[in-house]
Amino acid sequence: MRYKLAGFVAAAAMAAAGVAMAADGPNDAQIAHIAYTAGNIDVAAGKQALAKSHNKAVREFASEMVRDHSAVNAKALALVKELKVTPEDNATSKALTKGAADETKKLAALNGAAFDKAYVANEVAFHKTVTGALKTTLIPSTHNAQLKSLLESGLTLFTEHEHHAEQIEAKLK
Repeated sequence: MRYKLAGFVAAAAMAAAGVAMAADGPNDAQIAHIAYTAGNIDVAAGKQALAKSHNKAVREFASEMVRDHSAVNAKALALVKELKVTPEDNATSKALTKGAADETKKLAALNGAAFDKAYVANEVAFHKTVTGALKTTLIPSTHNAQLKSLLESGLTLFTEHEHHAEQIEAKLK
């Protein structure tokens, strides 16, 4: 329970950073950086889970995270190259990166079932945060139609991953 709460606290901090960004009106370059950062975070977390977990369901989920988020990020890189846009680092992407680094460190200290539960709980919290940010801030603030379309497909993907993580979480209790 302690690690689940930590994941939600990190998610709340990231959401607060997103709200702060919304007040300033993120531009498309900042939005692209946030989305790409979120994908990279999930790829790294998935790789950590593949290195530490022996649970079949957790490993399959982690493989899915690495595969799906790598594919979306490849599309994002191709799009920003096509649009000649340089993703812009910002407070939200920095908060995401810091939160992920903190969580990675916490997870590194765990093993076995404790790791599996904490990893999956964090994935649930992270996906909820990102889906919320996509719905309320990122998609509505996006001006470029191609970027908006990519974010909408990302929203579908993050929502599916959130539900999958919740199913695994329920089985790990």
